[in-house]
Amino acid sequence: MTRIARLILQMLAALPLPAVHRLGALLGKSLYYLSPRFRERIRENLNTSQIAGTYQLYESLVKQSAAETGKGALELAIAWCREPDYVTSLVQDCEGWEHVEAALAAGKGLIFVTPHLGSYDIAGRYVSARLPFPLTAMYRPPKLAWLEPIMNEGRARGSARTAPATGAGVRLLMKALKSGEATIILPDQVPGNGEGVWAPFFGKPAFTMTLLARLAQMNNVAVLWFTGERLPNGAGFNIHISPQVGSFNGERTTDAAIVNCNVERLIRRWPQQYLWSYNRYKKPSGAPQPDQDLLES
Repeated sequence: MTRIARLILQMLAALPLPAVHRLGALLGKSLYYLSPRFRERIRENLNTSQIAGTYQLYESLVKQSAAETGKGALELAIAWCREPDYVTSLVQDCEGWEHVEAALAAGKGLIFVTPHLGSYDIAGRYVSARLPFPLTAMYRPPKLAWLEPIMNEGRARGSARTAPATGAGVRLLMKALKSGEATIILPDQVPGNGEGVWAPFFGKPAFTMTLLARLAQMNNVAVLWFTGERLPNGAGFNIHISPQVGSFNGERTTDAAIVNCNVERLIRRWPQQYLWSYNRYKKPSGAPQPDQDLLES
């Protein structure tokens, strides 16, 4: 199965970006009509967010989200299978690289943080290509086991490295940061029991990782949030980099709330490009129930 999937991805990656995006939009729209679970999760999560001020805007965002989700899925073929130089050539502009340069000049380790928004894999490839040292990306193994070797091969090209979301993977991240290198973390993945706390996400309790705050409080580390904005009509991508809003203080619930506030900040800027089909509010097996005050907030 892995060999077949690799061949299909390579064929997709050979297509021009506008063609990939047209096919992706068609895939997303098809899933919207064919998969009730996919459709209802987008609707439920968008409704919870209250981002859409009117019913008309809400309906438009639901369908845009489905199309953008399909584009994001097929973009992985480019991110994983095309050469890094080609991937970086798709980026039309990068806003905020001066924050990276300032951290490099100060000799700080860098934590790059990006939610499931826009093209986070292509944005990560771009950031990795511009750094003077390896970038280590944390990942959770996909549910489809045959996809994992393709994903790891695609992400661990050039000077990039991957680290599984395990204790061993966390140690790899810490080692990279102590060496003054860089890591990437997706902060809106639901962590396992013991790896997170409940914190508000668009006003509803969401089990939120504590790892980012732990790493950020290491000595001489800078936290930068980034997004790979997908441009219309297959025109490419713009990268946006900014410092974190708010500082971690070691109190886990407060720190988790800061994480979610920063995720919300970026989503509000590009709401149609967020992965609303992700089950962000699920309760991990063995995790405690959220506190009553969070349920009533």
